[in-house]
Amino acid sequence: MASFKVTGGRHLKGEIIPQGAKNEALQILCAVVLTKEPVTIHNIPNIRDVNQLIELLGDMGVRCTRLSDSSIKFDASEVNLDYLNSETYKRKAAALRGSVMLLGPTLARFKKGRIPSPGGDKIGRRRLDTHFYGFMKLGAKFNYSQEDGGIYEVDASQLHGTYMLLDEASVTGTANIVMAAVLAEGITTIYNAACEPYLQQLCKMLNRMGAKISGVGSNLLTIEGVSELHGTEHTMLPDMIEIGSFIGLAAMTQSEITIKNCSIPDLGIIPQVFQKLGIKLEFRGDDIFVPAQDHYELETFIDGSMLTVSDHPWPGFTPDLLSIVLVTAIQAKGTVLIHQKMFESRLFFVDKLIEMGAQIILCDPHRATVVGLNRQQQLRGIRMTSPDIRAGVSLLIAALSAKGTSIIENIEQIDRGYQNIDTRLNAIGAEIVRL
Repeated sequence: MASFKVTGGRHLKGEIIPQGAKNEALQILCAVVLTKEPVTIHNIPNIRDVNQLIELLGDMGVRCTRLSDSSIKFDASEVNLDYLNSETYKRKAAALRGSVMLLGPTLARFKKGRIPSPGGDKIGRRRLDTHFYGFMKLGAKFNYSQEDGGIYEVDASQLHGTYMLLDEASVTGTANIVMAAVLAEGITTIYNAACEPYLQQLCKMLNRMGAKISGVGSNLLTIEGVSELHGTEHTMLPDMIEIGSFIGLAAMTQSEITIKNCSIPDLGIIPQVFQKLGIKLEFRGDDIFVPAQDHYELETFIDGSMLTVSDHPWPGFTPDLLSIVLVTAIQAKGTVLIHQKMFESRLFFVDKLIEMGAQIILCDPHRATVVGLNRQQQLRGIRMTSPDIRAGVSLLIAALSAKGTSIIENIEQIDRGYQNIDTRLNAIGAEIVRL
């Protein structure tokens, strides 16, 4: 198990380029299975979750030809479905939550699929009901066996278009259902569909491949099934979670950072939420400049009541950035309530921040109140463990702002979502040593 040794208290300065979007990559890469023709993907992040999915595709018989560090041509003309019955597939797919999105494409093209209960962050219950509800509405039949940790087997020999109202606006669920529906017979209507930029990217890519999807960007998608899809070329968006993380890092460490090529129109209200924390942002073309700030003050609501930051389905605030907002508020002036509605275990890393000197009250599994220190005291370095991707980077931000040295263990979690984060931050003045 690797760890980071972080020397805190340094002011960073320079430019940083966000990686390709992790959450988009997991959808887009699964979609290459939908066609026999080559699909070229650009701006692929070099992170563990994505690399594991590419390896899984290769094991399935998809030819992956690397064109550059971030571009790969995929050829899924000869997929080996027998591999889905192997122990190797079961082990690799179970270790990667994104593998569940292979189901939609395999059901659409090959009329059957098999997936073990997937892994991922231990941030609470992450049910798959929405995925399977959608598949069943399309006419698929599935069987769940609890043997060997759980296996889902799906028969999709007669997929047909239908109307469905999703019980939750699940991003991965919507993506999976869309990918299954594009080759189903007839018209599929999905209401309460997720509409995140990453899902919009998937739909635009599928349309370029010959799919007929309308309503892209809304929560009402209409999909007219086609008989086959063709090859295409696609470039992924920059990762909005990395962009938000760098904004929080700049504020906490009193650093001057320029975040390049942000695709600002696709960030939604993310910049606005950080501005509510009192962080100054300058938009320079498609770049975000964060000036060094000695102090930043939390806004209140119009009636003077305490600010609340909570997660919502898009275009609301993404839950993946609540951990970053929480840690950034530690050195602000004022008080904020962080309300994590979606996952009940995502705030359980705050005990480490409290040990570092933060003033945080964990109200319950979903809510934490942060009383900002306003730079009156500096956090102190400690030894800690990264429980999940976003909490891990939040702890890294805290460590970079702290006095002294911190050790962050289990950084494999951070590597799952952030590409060479130590190397890139060291290039602008951080002192992070990988042990």
